Amino acid sequence: MDAFRKVVGPDVNLQSLARGVNVVGLNSQPSDVIKLHAQTFKKHGLTTVRNFDALNDVNNLIYSGKCIKEAGLKHEVTVTMMSLAPGWDKTGKYHTPEFYAGVLKNIMKSGIEFDSVCFKDASGTSTPQTVRETIKLAKSMLPSEIKVVFHTHETAGTGIACYLAAIEGGVDSIDLSMAPVSGGTCQTDIISMWHALRGSNYTLDIDIDKIRKAESVLKDCMKDYVLKPEAMRVEPMIPFSPLPGGALTNATRQLREMNQMDKYPALLAAMEEVVRRGGFGTSVTPVSQFYIQQSMQNVLSPEGPWTRFSNGYANMLLGYFGKTPAQPDPELVKLASAYMKKEPTTKTVLELNDADPTKGVKVAKEMLKKNNLPTTDENIFIVAACNDAANGVNKGLDFLLGKAKCQVEKVSNGATSAKLGGNAFTVTVDGTDYGVELNGDKATVNGETFAFSIVEGLKKVAGAVKAAVGGGTEVKSPMPGVVLKLLVADGAMVKNSQPIMVMEAMKMETEIKATADGKVSFAVKNGDTLQTGTLIATIK
Repeated sequence: MDAFRKVVGPDVNLQSLARGVNVVGLNSQPSDVIKLHAQTFKKHGLTTVRNFDALNDVNNLIYSGKCIKEAGLKHEVTVTMMSLAPGWDKTGKYHTPEFYAGVLKNIMKSGIEFDSVCFKDASGTSTPQTVRETIKLAKSMLPSEIKVVFHTHETAGTGIACYLAAIEGGVDSIDLSMAPVSGGTCQTDIISMWHALRGSNYTLDIDIDKIRKAESVLKDCMKDYVLKPEAMRVEPMIPFSPLPGGALTNATRQLREMNQMDKYPALLAAMEEVVRRGGFGTSVTPVSQFYIQQSMQNVLSPEGPWTRFSNGYANMLLGYFGKTPAQPDPELVKLASAYMKKEPTTKTVLELNDADPTKGVKVAKEMLKKNNLPTTDENIFIVAACNDAANGVNKGLDFLLGKAKCQVEKVSNGATSAKLGGNAFTVTVDGTDYGVELNGDKATVNGETFAFSIVEGLKKVAGAVKAAVGGGTEVKSPMPGVVLKLLVADGAMVKNSQPIMVMEAMKMETEIKATADGKVSFAVKNGDTLQTGTLIATIK
């Protein structure tokens, strides 16, 4: 942020986003962290915060909006949008122009101070007609000096049509992107939009030749980075499974890592039911991640759908992220309550979080001091915002300690093997070098010879396991994922149902519990990839 401000100078409007009480993460936050977010972002040169809540629960925007304004930032309050597939809403009351106008009316009645209003469709599923009428209603409700913005994606292939409809409705500003990160799961390209407006009564306030040059430069900057095909194309099924680009590409990345990419169509199909029965929260972070996490559970859980719940989706059903637009399916609420072992709540998110001793600035400071890290505002915010105390994980702390894993994939990394020649190699695995020489069906590794064979493609293979001597009770992975953290030492004595490990799948942390009393012997380590049924540990 400091570098951006230095380059563009003091007058350019630099904007970031906030997810209401969720700030910038998947977990909601107490008051002191929400306030620190606004203060810290102002300190580092931000001008405007686009502030939204995926449930369109105005209670989740009131305090965050107050903090944004008190920090001296501009507040762009936001209404989140998506379409509902035919037959989902029997009442016709949700995610319509009148519904969005009602959300805006509630924002205005609440006393939230704002400088502009954005209508944000992260999944790109709203119809042009809905967009046009929504913008018209908003313009009729707001003072003329309040700017109205529309944001969508090309994921469903209707981005340009929706932007044209927004312009017809009187919108003041639209969000666009530049190739090679435009179109598909991202926004409409600037040049494409400029072209679509040629010959009309509208144009973009740009120098098209400078934009062409800028896109050429960006393409060159991005040439070494992997852009997955599903991120770059239209997905016609998205209106039935409203999945934003960030959640979509994160899901497919993890499916590839787990050798489960063949499950992608089933994942999209499962999401339809998850959204339809979940109360119609808008599919934007964090709710979009909850949807994909629960869809993953339903597709990959060996016990079948709705036997396991992701923490985020279950807590949303139970009211711990605020009030969903419609009432969730009562059967799912009952199942989620039993699975999470807690009752639904009607308390506000701030009430819950301000009373939670595992969250907040004080907890973050203690973590930093314990790990001999500076207690700066920046470090406090990173640790507080990324604290998943329920699962004993803090990715912010891992980042500051240099333990975080970079997920950015470069083309050169994947192309290395294709450039290799000869039959002798040095292979580095997890920081350890191995001298490998291949001769026919024999491989010599560090001087020791083994028989080997190679077949094209990946087989499902269990991770490296330790021999289970003398039997014992096995603990196996319930789904594909990655080992995030071992919660007890190898060889420790554990009790039945005691959490022993945290695994991650689809940005979801899941506790793995002991299945018996006894001494635990782990067959995996941090960072290992798991398949459904992979042996995690033996307890005897």
